[in-house]
Amino acid sequence: MAPKDGSSTRPLWTEEFSVYASEDAYVLRRQFTKFLVLTSAGMFSGNVLIWAKSLIDGPAPAWPRLVVARASELPPGSVRMFTYPGPHDTCILIRRSNGVLAAFSQKCTHLSCAVYYAADRDRLECPCHEGYFSAENGRVLQGPPPRPLPQIRLEEDGDRVLAVGMMSEDA
Repeated sequence: MAPKDGSSTRPLWTEEFSVYASEDAYVLRRQFTKFLVLTSAGMFSGNVLIWAKSLIDGPAPAWPRLVVARASELPPGSVRMFTYPGPHDTCILIRRSNGVLAAFSQKCTHLSCAVYYAADRDRLECPCHEGYFSAENGRVLQGPPPRPLPQIRLEEDGDRVLAVGMMSEDA
């Protein structure tokens, strides 16, 4: 039975939701544009919130100064473990065979396995996937790690060895 006003008997919802399986594979330009606009608006507003939060929080806090060892307790080739900057950030302090002190994050930059110091080869090694890092500056020597180990900035104050910050990657 046809309506008296001349409109079709087809329900309104069939315009938005196809009842024909062959039409399901097609996306209309209007639907695609609507999706892009809504997604872009969501990403833009998320970035604005992150930016506003960074303005409210202010500058990043300074790195803590932490005594990590006594220099006299570290003969060449020795290793000392410590945590820096937080209690869950394990680090490795090494005195290389030439007497130079260096400290790095102990987490491999590939899959966060613990690295160890191989004094005979003067490098840090990751046993999980044979990743090797320079003991001088933490750069990748071999293997799958995508970036160097984060290096801890050290200072010596008499016999005390202090962790005072993290080296920037561009240094």
